[in-house]
Parts: sequence; C-alpha cells; structure tokens
Amino acid sequence: MANSPRTLVLTILDREYRINCPEGAEEKLRDAARYLNEKMTEIKNAGAASGKVLGTDRIAVIAALNIAHQLRELEGDQQETVQQLGNLSDLIDEALDQDLQLEL
Repeated sequence: MANSPRTLVLTILDREYRINCPEGAEEKLRDAARYLNEKMTEIKNAGAASGKVLGTDRIAVIAALNIAHQLRELEGDQQETVQQLGNLSDLIDEALDQDLQLEL
C-alpha cells in the first residue's frame, strides 16, 4: 500500500523513539533525527563544559528554538533571492524590449 505509515526507531540523545513515518520518507526522517541529535548533543556538551547540567526537556527546547531561528533566516534569505530574481527578470525584459525597438 503506497504511503502507508511505517514505524521507525530513532535514537536522539541516547533515547529511542518509535515514530510513525509515511513510506518513502524514512531516510528524510532519519536525516532529520540525526540533525536534531547533533544539535541537542552540542547543547548538552556546551552546558557540561560550562559546569551546567541541562535537563533533556530544556535541551530539546533550546535546540528547537535554534532550528526554528535557522529556518526563519533561510526563509528570509529565500524571499530576498526571489525578489532579486524578479528584479533581474525585469531588467532582462527591459533590455529585450530596448533591443526589439532598436531593430524596428
């Protein structure tokens, strides 16, 4: 059956989680879990290096905030790129119009 949910076992911060996942999306979900695990491990290690013991919930919230911030920055960059492409397209159209007028 296409796109039927499958259960994946993912390990994040040394804990196993069973997550339902649509068929065909397993590798993307595993990749996301690896990324989240890396970010949470960085936060945990940074806390330990400074002598702080952070709970898993706090580590998860900090990681989620950092990832959400990165996403928002990328969305802003994407909007800026789309605007720049629109401006470039307008310039190309103007140049083509001028070229067409010169030929007449």
